[in-house]
Amino acid sequence: MNVKLYIKGMLYTVLLFTLSSLTSCRDSFLEVKPSTDIVSPKTLDDYQQMLDFFRINYSSALPLLASDEYVIANENDWLSLSLIERNSYIWASDLFEGQNNVEDWNYSYESVFYANSVITGMKNLKRTEGNKNKYDYILGQAYFIRAFAFFDLAKNFAAPYDVENASTTLGIPLRLSPNVDEIAERANLEDTYLQIFADLQMATNLLSSEITANRNRANRPAAYALGARISLSMRQYPLAEKYADSCLHMYDKLIDYNTINVTATTPFLRDNVENLINANIGKNYQSILYNSPKNITVSSLLLGLYASGDLRKEIYFTYSPVNGLTKMKRGYSGATLLPYSGLSTDEVYLIKSECAARRNDLVVASQYLNRLLVNRFRTGNYVNRVFFSYEEAIDVIINERRKELVWRSGLRWDDIRRLNLEGKEIQLERSFGDKKYTLFPGSKKFVFPIPSNELNNSKITQNIR
Repeated sequence: MNVKLYIKGMLYTVLLFTLSSLTSCRDSFLEVKPSTDIVSPKTLDDYQQMLDFFRINYSSALPLLASDEYVIANENDWLSLSLIERNSYIWASDLFEGQNNVEDWNYSYESVFYANSVITGMKNLKRTEGNKNKYDYILGQAYFIRAFAFFDLAKNFAAPYDVENASTTLGIPLRLSPNVDEIAERANLEDTYLQIFADLQMATNLLSSEITANRNRANRPAAYALGARISLSMRQYPLAEKYADSCLHMYDKLIDYNTINVTATTPFLRDNVENLINANIGKNYQSILYNSPKNITVSSLLLGLYASGDLRKEIYFTYSPVNGLTKMKRGYSGATLLPYSGLSTDEVYLIKSECAARRNDLVVASQYLNRLLVNRFRTGNYVNRVFFSYEEAIDVIINERRKELVWRSGLRWDDIRRLNLEGKEIQLERSFGDKKYTLFPGSKKFVFPIPSNELNNSKITQNIR
């Protein structure tokens, strides 16, 4: 597909509500050359419409596909899946096998393109006393979107952050302008994260603290939550705790799961009180869709972690006695089939709890965990946790992350990456009969390859797997 024409068509979709279906020979997303005849936004409302594009908050499915939250029951069902699904499940070295236009890469850079277009274009609009609130709100959304997209790319197509070697480790191409004539090389990992945090700082300065009914638009608590998620993935625990505190100081609501219909296939509304900003896994791979028709089931090891009285097991999953499979229900995005990848207060509570434990404040760690979990158990069934050691606290909180944040944005995969850097030695295994596949701690396969078409006529270096 000619991505130049693709983006042109998408801009027409956003600004004129029309759709162009166009094809040509250019494949590389980063080589897009938007032409001068693209309709130019001229008003604040035009720029807001660009940021309301339906794919703006999409994120990659790859970390969910590669994680240990699900099991494919037999080899025939595995063979019936798409190439990327099959290869992700067994951690194949050649993940894409030459397949071009991989949405797990393209969608994030598409979001970056829109964000850059707004950030650059709004310099031509005058900020006045009358429009300053709206102006700042729109610009803040653009910086948030770019930070969200850059982080999604960094955590999938670059190694996990390690302060000891970040300046010599490859990061991602940092597109900071809609002008794609600029050469897009891979920055180092240190500069990649510096840019992400620079964008986050701009977002927190500009965004409103109000969480609106439109959960697709960013807000300041969501920006703080994103900072907490990113810092946790980097093992920068004091910084993660500061971001978590800033978020919860502004907004700390939780859902009492006793008020949720445990038999509903769609237990949550998109505008539920925990959802700070809505986002979804962008690619509709069959293996991760709600109620996939394939013989794909939730991991029995994961299901075994839930205690008696824990409502999450009934609310998150549905068991079929006909085929003996347990499936995921729809999540925090409401009725959509696509898994939730947004930011929510329950995740922030868990980040706060873990970070407090890591500085050995076991009282605060238990307080934040207990406040979350009392809202997850059937009334009268939960007994407050008291931690007696650092090791106990960390183990319990990590297990609670597995149970609470299941099927969300590949957060389990992100946790495995960071925890293995701390010596946890988490090893993943798959099997079909006598065939066994193993992903060892420290494997280069914890970094996904860059689609081959992005390497053509560019200075991008491939990840070695």
